[in-house]
Amino acid sequence: MIFDFLLNIMLTRLDWYILKKFFVTFIFCMLLFTVIAVAVDSSEKTDDFVKAGLETSQIITEYYFGFVPFIWGLLFPLFVFIAVIFFTSKMALQSEVIAILASGTTYQRWLRPYIIGGLVFAGVLWLANRYGIPKANEIRSNFQAKYIDNKEYNTSNSFYMRADTNTYMGVKNYDTTSKSAGNFFMERIRNGTVYYNLRADNMRWDTAKRQWLLTNAVERRIDGLKESVSMKPAMHIQLNLQPGDLRRDDYLKDKLSTPALRRFIAAEEQRGIEGLNTLKVEQYRRSATPFTVLLLTIIGAVLAGRKTRGGSGLHLAMGIGIAAVFILSDRFSTVFSIKGNLPPVLAAWIPNLVFAFVAFYLYKKAPK
Repeated sequence: MIFDFLLNIMLTRLDWYILKKFFVTFIFCMLLFTVIAVAVDSSEKTDDFVKAGLETSQIITEYYFGFVPFIWGLLFPLFVFIAVIFFTSKMALQSEVIAILASGTTYQRWLRPYIIGGLVFAGVLWLANRYGIPKANEIRSNFQAKYIDNKEYNTSNSFYMRADTNTYMGVKNYDTTSKSAGNFFMERIRNGTVYYNLRADNMRWDTAKRQWLLTNAVERRIDGLKESVSMKPAMHIQLNLQPGDLRRDDYLKDKLSTPALRRFIAAEEQRGIEGLNTLKVEQYRRSATPFTVLLLTIIGAVLAGRKTRGGSGLHLAMGIGIAAVFILSDRFSTVFSIKGNLPPVLAAWIPNLVFAFVAFYLYKKAPK
């Protein structure tokens, strides 16, 4: 039984023939679009590079080492889609697809190498989305924030959040450079009633003890009608809060790996932070986009496998139209999630669900 199963999944000469064309064409498309993207981006940022006073080697290592993987991750499904349409339409134009099907090969069997290639590329993108591309985005975004945006990461002067299930705290005038703030307060609640209140004129991060140091602190402990007050010139306090948590980074969702992004979202939800749909959509999209690669592979093969008078040009036009509709639906669902009440998981997966029906319809209508 195991031997028969291995025979069924073994790649034949036909599989290798199509997969070789698939991989070679994909690499060609990726390199071609990369050169174009770098050329366009460098022309737009020439003035910024000159103002920054950086050498060419610094621009390459500190920016384009992050920009190129970012472009790959952004356009990866499009690279796969165009590659499939390009080499399959050429096969159809040369009657290779007709010859393959006329030899007794079923349509499903002809699609098998496409599905295998799509799964390989989907797996590569899934791993890259989780770990590789966030590392590249960190390089790109650090350069962008420092030299292009001409500002440090966006910071808010005031924060109010929930430190844990029964602790609420707030700070004002937080400074990311000195890691200090003024007008700190904290309250602990039990059964809907405040039983502990802490206020301080200043709060500063103690690097040695890795705790917050409060200045001119006033503690109040409330027990029914009884209240005790104590004043301390300085005191250390342990909080479920790090200095980095008080720095709002515009590029944070792109820089965190998927496990780190998941932990960050959980921590922010525990603190009662609102407006996390942007982060959640990004989390779910990292898993949805690889599935998009597989869908576009199937759609591209079915479309381009037909021999038409328009040849590759017609197939490319149809493919670009489908890709444009897909991108628009993806943008709309994202906006509805961030600005409306659409659940983030649906915002990330709705385009795939819709185009799964498109792929099935095209497959059913394809001449076999």
